[in-house]
Amino acid sequence: MRLRYRCPGCRTTSNLHDPSCEFEGTDRTHIERAYTDLLAPLSARTYADEDALRDDVPTDRWSGLHTAVLRRLKSDQRIVEDDDGRLRLLPPDEYKDRVSRPTFEPLQTIYEQGSVPGAHDHSVFAIIAFYEMVGLSWEEAREQTIEWLHDSGTWNRGGFEEDTPEELVDSKKHVYEEGYGWKQAATEAKAVIDRRLQ
Repeated sequence: MRLRYRCPGCRTTSNLHDPSCEFEGTDRTHIERAYTDLLAPLSARTYADEDALRDDVPTDRWSGLHTAVLRRLKSDQRIVEDDDGRLRLLPPDEYKDRVSRPTFEPLQTIYEQGSVPGAHDHSVFAIIAFYEMVGLSWEEAREQTIEWLHDSGTWNRGGFEEDTPEELVDSKKHVYEEGYGWKQAATEAKAVIDRRLQ
């Protein structure tokens, strides 16, 4: 499990932001500092709320970037709010369990319904890209994707050129290594799945 310091706006891990990103022109070092400003104190203790966390970051450093990074970490479920409202950083095992199942569309449909012939390539692409995005290692992403192929019934539906789920997932390792986004592939796969399962 790894944490990549993604831009909180466009999720890039380089200095090349999307043209419409509110943080275009923001240097990587500033983004990484905002992450470490938040993660360092959270790795040591929980906080009553965002204001308490903000108080632990040097006042001359808190900015809109810090607010956006905190929002991104919460959205990505790295930081959670407990029932009593306290903020805490999830340990790696708990985070892995939490993010192994996508809870937002269009990935949720793909994950829950499984893929169908005609959508397999985009579905597997999207699942692997999602696992890369949430920070699973290749080995973890591979294991989760193979498990999904079986549990969702996708592999049993057929329509694959590969002989085994392992061979299929290994053929998509480039998706993981290149850090491709999942959204377009997932949207296209969900449209095919929705049509076939109606």
